[in-house]
Amino acid sequence: MDKRVFSGIRATGRLHLGNYFGAVKGMLELQDKYDCIFSVVDLHTITTPFEPKTLQKKIREVVLDYLAAGLDPHKCHLMIQSQVPEHLELAYLLSTVYPVSRLEDLPTYKDKKLQHPDYVNLALLYYPVLMAADILVYKAELVPVGLDQEPHIEIAREIARKFNRMFPDGTKDHVTFPEPQRFITKEEYVPSLLGSGKMSKSVEGSFILLADDQATIKKRLAAAPTDKGFGKDIPQEGGVANLLKMVEIFQGQDKRAKYEQKYLSTGINYRALKEDLANGIYKVLAPIQEKRKYYEAHPALVEGALRDGRDYATKIASQTLMEVKQKMGLLA
Repeated sequence: MDKRVFSGIRATGRLHLGNYFGAVKGMLELQDKYDCIFSVVDLHTITTPFEPKTLQKKIREVVLDYLAAGLDPHKCHLMIQSQVPEHLELAYLLSTVYPVSRLEDLPTYKDKKLQHPDYVNLALLYYPVLMAADILVYKAELVPVGLDQEPHIEIAREIARKFNRMFPDGTKDHVTFPEPQRFITKEEYVPSLLGSGKMSKSVEGSFILLADDQATIKKRLAAAPTDKGFGKDIPQEGGVANLLKMVEIFQGQDKRAKYEQKYLSTGINYRALKEDLANGIYKVLAPIQEKRKYYEAHPALVEGALRDGRDYATKIASQTLMEVKQKMGLLA
C-alpha cells in the first residue's frame, strides 16, 4: 500500500497565505507521491464561535480554495469531515485510553480558552482526540500542517502507541496504527502583518487571503508596522522583521539581503518595499484566483469530487473502525 496522507483545515473563513504555505503547499507536494485524503474539518470548526447560517458557505469556500490552489481530484481525495461519521466514533473509542490531564495542559487549549472565555466547551478540550481520529482512521503516516499543530500530532502519536500497546493482535510485525509524522514545508511559518505572531483567520488584520486582489493586498501591507527605516542591527522581531520574511518568501533571499543592506546604510523606503512586495504576492495569487473562477462556474465538478472523496474515505474508515472494535472486544 502507498503511504497515506491526511490533513484538514477548519471552515472559519477563506484560506490565507499562512494556510497556503503551512499546509496546502505540503498537500500539493504529496498528492503526486502518495495516497492523499484532504478534508474540510467542519466538526473542528464548531469548537469556537461560529454562525450556523453561513457554515455551509464557509465549507464551500475552503473546498474552492483547495481546488484553486492546485489540489487535483484525480490525484487526491477531497472530503467533508462530518460526512464520514467514523471520525467521531473512532474519536470516542480512542478517548477511552487517553488522560484528560494531558489535554488540559496543551498550550493550544489554553490559548483558545483565553481567546474565547465565554465559549469554553467540552469539544474544545476533545479537539486533539478528534484530530487524532481524523488521522488514525485512515492510518495516515504523514500530515502536512503548520508548526503550531505539532503538539496535536504528538498526541496522535501517543494515542497510537497506547492503543497498539493495550490492544495487540498477536502478530509480531503488525500494529493497528502507524505513528503519524508532520510533513514540513519549506516556508511553513508566514508571519502576521500586525508585527507579532503568525497569520491567523481569527486575528483581523494579520492575514492576506488567497482571494485578495492587488489593491487589497497593497492596503493590507500598507497597515503593517515599520520603523524609521535604518539602524545598526537588522530587527529580529516585530513588523520590520516580518516584512523582510515576507520579502524572502515571495521575492527570494537575494532581495531580502538587498533590503537588509539598505537598512544598515542608506535606509529602507518602506512604501516602495510594500508596493514591490504586493506585486510579488499578487503574481503568485493571480493564477490561483483565475482557477477558482473556473470551479465556481462548474459546481458539478466540485460536487462530484466531494462525493467521490467521501465514498473513498468511508470505505477506508469503516474498515479501520471494524478492526478497532474487534480488538477492543466490541465485535466478535
